[in-house]
Amino acid sequence: MTEPKKTIVEIRNLYKSYHRESLVVPVLYDITFDIAEGEFLALMGPSGSGKTTLLNLIAGIDKADKGTIHVGGIDITTLAETELAAWRANSVGFIFQFYNLIPVLKAVENVELPLHLTTLTKKERHRHAEMALTLVGLSHRMDHYPGEMSGGEQQRVAIARAIVTDPTILVADEPTGDLDRASAEEILSMMERLNSDMGKTIIMVTHDPRAAARAHTLRHLDKGYLNHDAVQNPL
Repeated sequence: MTEPKKTIVEIRNLYKSYHRESLVVPVLYDITFDIAEGEFLALMGPSGSGKTTLLNLIAGIDKADKGTIHVGGIDITTLAETELAAWRANSVGFIFQFYNLIPVLKAVENVELPLHLTTLTKKERHRHAEMALTLVGLSHRMDHYPGEMSGGEQQRVAIARAIVTDPTILVADEPTGDLDRASAEEILSMMERLNSDMGKTIIMVTHDPRAAARAHTLRHLDKGYLNHDAVQNPL
């Protein structure tokens, strides 16, 4: 019998609202669920359902009003801002829709950026960045600037930057939303390999059913409420 996978993310009774002057806008209501280590999870739902807000809470970018989020055994809702920043730098890899690369930096320099928050030497940072770019198939583009690369290549640089610190979780917000279909399929295949070959836990927000079909598990949000009937994709 296969042993159950260890839980890497544990979310309990999570609430989030935003304040606009005197107006309170509720976004998430009583969210409770777990994510297993090595899971590839897709969060889906209509625009305004709270998907990106939930992703940002799990990644420690935003703070919940109420509830707890444990990632790798650490309750990140109790961390002070400086502690949370240090935790994010070591524990979370970010993949965004629009890449968020710095145009005046070469690919290898963009990938190195998260490593500046570590104790690695300059030489060690460069070596780690080169390894990450090799993993995503861009060893030949290390010295190119973002403007000299296609959208798919830029997203692969962004993925290299996300994995260079060997984070606990990867969070991806519409990672294929700005790509043509062929480039999107390439990026999704790469994410699948990071999950299957490197055991990376991936949490992905997407509107695209083709992207969601690559995940192990689908969870749906609607108007801030989580549908607790998770859908398991056939592997």
